Amino acid sequence: MSGADNVVWLGTPPFPEAARAALADTRLRANLRRATGTIRDRRLAVTAELDDWEDLRDTAAAVKRRTLRHLDRHLLRLEETVTAAGGTVHWAADAAEANAIVTRLVQATGESEIVKVKSMTTQEIGLNEALAEAGIRAYETDLAELIVQLDGDRPSHILVPAIHRGRSEIREIFRRQMGKWGRPAPEGLTDDPRDLAEAARLHLREKFLRAKVAVSGANFAAADTGTVVVVESEGNGRMCLTLPETLITVMGIEKVLPSFADLDVFLRLLPRSSTGERMNPYTSLWTGVTEGDGPQDFHLVLLDNGRTATLADEVGRQALSCIRCSACLNVCPVYERTGGHAYGSVYPGPIGAVLTPQLVGVENAASLPFASTLCGACYDACPVKIDIPEVLVHLRAKAVEAKRRDRLLPTPEAFAMKAAGVVLSSPRRLAAVQRLAALGARLVARDGWIGVLPGPFARWSGTRDTPAPARESLRAWWRRTREAGRTTTEGKGR
Repeated sequence: MSGADNVVWLGTPPFPEAARAALADTRLRANLRRATGTIRDRRLAVTAELDDWEDLRDTAAAVKRRTLRHLDRHLLRLEETVTAAGGTVHWAADAAEANAIVTRLVQATGESEIVKVKSMTTQEIGLNEALAEAGIRAYETDLAELIVQLDGDRPSHILVPAIHRGRSEIREIFRRQMGKWGRPAPEGLTDDPRDLAEAARLHLREKFLRAKVAVSGANFAAADTGTVVVVESEGNGRMCLTLPETLITVMGIEKVLPSFADLDVFLRLLPRSSTGERMNPYTSLWTGVTEGDGPQDFHLVLLDNGRTATLADEVGRQALSCIRCSACLNVCPVYERTGGHAYGSVYPGPIGAVLTPQLVGVENAASLPFASTLCGACYDACPVKIDIPEVLVHLRAKAVEAKRRDRLLPTPEAFAMKAAGVVLSSPRRLAAVQRLAALGARLVARDGWIGVLPGPFARWSGTRDTPAPARESLRAWWRRTREAGRTTTEGKGR
């Protein structure tokens, strides 16, 4: 499996092309503006309640930095403690290996269906598709994930995968698709949120009670105790994590924390940053297996899939500190207008723009580092202080360099930058170009402004007017007025 295949949906149009289509969808933009605005306001309100909010962010960032610095040691410690508690740890280098492990574990149980909860990691590796090829059906149980799965759609937000759907659209999806996956939607279903939630609850209940195998993700795992943590808001996670006989957790290797005590910081940061809540409604923690209580067979699949390569990049590795709160998405002016599908990856928004290119190689997602205004709002909102603008600029340089290596001739942009460097390095050459520009402006400017230019300049000038260059540069004006005046004064003095 190539690097480009490791994150599902790559191969979609580059971001500028996909974003153009999204910007034309006024309904999508209205849904996004309303949803992100609501979550953003809640987050600001609850974070303002804590006097030590910035201290928590500093602590979390320091814990993540230290953990990544000794990641190998913490992962081996986690394997040791999970095994001692009765679990089994598997190591997966890439998506293909992780999918093969999970498929083999499910087949070993003799089951042909599973329930799933809280796992962007399994979306990253395309687990549902791999299981389907093996004749195993996976049922998503998060409400938003259920909506996306029923409609054959794609998640567009880390926390709210169906954020691009309105209530009436969800009602129609339920009416049209629920019967194909199990219990159909109730007759006379309305778009009232309570009715929609009840329809999902009835649809999923039979699956929870029937399932023998569950697959989950993980928000955190404590290396010193082997405790795995899942936080969620609907209670479906608790059902998945306790009712089935076999539990398989697929976790990115960067989710490990050195100690159980570190959870104190992150369980205060995560709900406030993600949903704007003071504490999470459902926080499930388990350590291995307990006889007579919960799943009796627990497997933890530790997934690399490009993370080790990311760790080797001294600037880019900070993206691995992400706790998937999605705060950066909700404050991003680009995401708010384009939505998540335009990013072409399971990880959209600012964090996706820095994480995806590193997981799959910059050459396979070259447009994503440019999907940002570099305004810095993502950095201000990030609970673990990932300097996303810094990483974006770093990856842009890599993307440009990769593009340069693949071309025999320089791009027009590279040629223009090279020419600019030659001109700006010489006052004499700069003055000559300024004079030429002033003369040229007389031919194309109207009332002091330059409109749409022909040829390759049309893309830059098509959406904006440019002030015509001054007839005389500042340097020339200074020389003409001040130096001439000084000569006159000196002459009078003599």
